Amino acid sequence: MFELWVPITVVAAFFQNARSALQKAIKGELSNTGATYVRFAFGTPFALIYLLGLVAMLDQPLPTPGRSFFLYGGLGGVAQILGTAALLYAVSFRSFAVGTAYSKTEPVQAAIFGFLLLGESIGETAGFALLISLAGVVALGLARTDALGEGRLNSLMDRGALVGLASGALFGIAAVCYRGASLSLETDGGAFFRAGFTLAWVIVFQTLLTTVYLGFREPGELGRVARAWRAGLKVGACGAIASAGWFTAMTLENAAYVRAVGQLELVFAVGASWFYFRERIRPLEIAGIGAVVSGVLLIVLGD
Repeated sequence: MFELWVPITVVAAFFQNARSALQKAIKGELSNTGATYVRFAFGTPFALIYLLGLVAMLDQPLPTPGRSFFLYGGLGGVAQILGTAALLYAVSFRSFAVGTAYSKTEPVQAAIFGFLLLGESIGETAGFALLISLAGVVALGLARTDALGEGRLNSLMDRGALVGLASGALFGIAAVCYRGASLSLETDGGAFFRAGFTLAWVIVFQTLLTTVYLGFREPGELGRVARAWRAGLKVGACGAIASAGWFTAMTLENAAYVRAVGQLELVFAVGASWFYFRERIRPLEIAGIGAVVSGVLLIVLGD
C-alpha cells in the first residue's frame, strides 16, 4: 500500500503539528475563537495561490461543483471549525501532546463515518492497525496524568478527555466529507487539482463563516487578530500546506487510512512538547509512540 498518498500524509502531519504549536503560542494573545480563526483567515491567501498555480500548471478550467460538493464541503467545513475550537480548548486542560493525543481517536471515528456517509469499508488488517494505534493514543493520554490507579483511569473521562474525543469525532466527519466533496468533482485535472479546488472553496467558506461569527460575538477580536498578523501568517502558511496535503491524500485514499497514518503527528507533538514547550517525556509516552508507529506501519505495509 506504499503509494504517493503516504509521503504526502507524513508531510501534512508534520506541518499540522507545526501549525498547532504556533496556534497554542498565539492563544495567549487571542481568545479561543480568535486563535481558531487565524488558521482560516491567514490560510486563505496561500490556498488560493496554490489553486491558481495548479490552474496555470495543469492548464485546466475550474470545475463546476454540484449539490453533493456543496453538501459535503459545507458539512466538512463546519465540522472542522468546531473540531479545531474543541482541540484548542482541550489542550488548555492538559499538555500540548496529550490534548493532541485525545483528538487522535479520529481515524477510528473516520472509519465509522466513512462507512455511514460514503459506504467505504476497511480491511481486517487495517482495522487491527487502527486498534493498535488507538491503544497508543490512550497510553499517550494517560502518560501525562499525575494520578495513579483508579485516578489515572478516571482521567480518561475528565472534561479534557471528553472535549478531545469530541474533537476527534468532528475531525473524522470533516475528513470523510472532504473526500466526498473532492471525489464529486468532474474534472480531468487529477487528484491534486480536485483537492486544491476543494481546499480553496472550503477555506474561503470557513473564513467567511468565522468572520461573521467573530464580528457579532467578539467584535474586538478581529482587531487583535489583525495586530497578530506576523504570527498569523506563519499559522496560515503551515495550515495551508498541511491542508493541501490532507485534501490530496484523502482524494487518493480512504480517509480512515490517511488519518491513521497521520497519527505520526503525535510523534511530532511529543517532540514539540520536549523541544519547544520544555515538557518532560515519560516512559508511557514512549510506549504509546511505539504502538502508534506500529499501527501506522501495518496500515502502510500490511493491507
